[in-house]
Amino acid sequence: MSRHALLPAALLALMLAGCGTPSQPLPMAVTPANALQIRSWVPDALQRQVGVATVKGGQQTGRWWGSKVSADALQQALEESLLAVGMKPLSPEPAPRFELQAELEPLDQPMVPALGVTVGTAVRYTLVDKASGKTVYQRRIANTDEARFSEAILSPNERLRIANERALRANIDLLLRDLVTLRP
Repeated sequence: MSRHALLPAALLALMLAGCGTPSQPLPMAVTPANALQIRSWVPDALQRQVGVATVKGGQQTGRWWGSKVSADALQQALEESLLAVGMKPLSPEPAPRFELQAELEPLDQPMVPALGVTVGTAVRYTLVDKASGKTVYQRRIANTDEARFSEAILSPNERLRIANERALRANIDLLLRDLVTLRP
């Protein structure tokens, strides 16, 4: 290929790499293998008794650059995870006894995603007994995860999205492992 033919292809690749890629909820949800393991430890008081309040925090992904996590995406990931481990009720009636509140703090991401990307996440979780208003569980869970260069060679934003989703999946997994130790 001549240099003149390579130039438009390189410009197109750069333009596509600049498009924002929002994080998706399903890759953030707990894996089926972990859900199966955690499900066997869920205390009776939490089985089908945890609803999710509207998640706070999060950011929409910009059109041109980066990857963020929206509150809606985290909410869906939490609901899918709680359902997978048997904590979320199958229907809205009767109302669940507990309400899980979550607030996503701003992600700790690199300004320019280079070869490998490491993302830090922190979520404040509160589990409230709705009848008494008593806080049963409260914790800020912070962790990091990464995506390697080889996982998305042409798109740094894609690497950022992968790291975001992995970090939040691990965060949700830590939450669920904490919740099964409760005896409300």
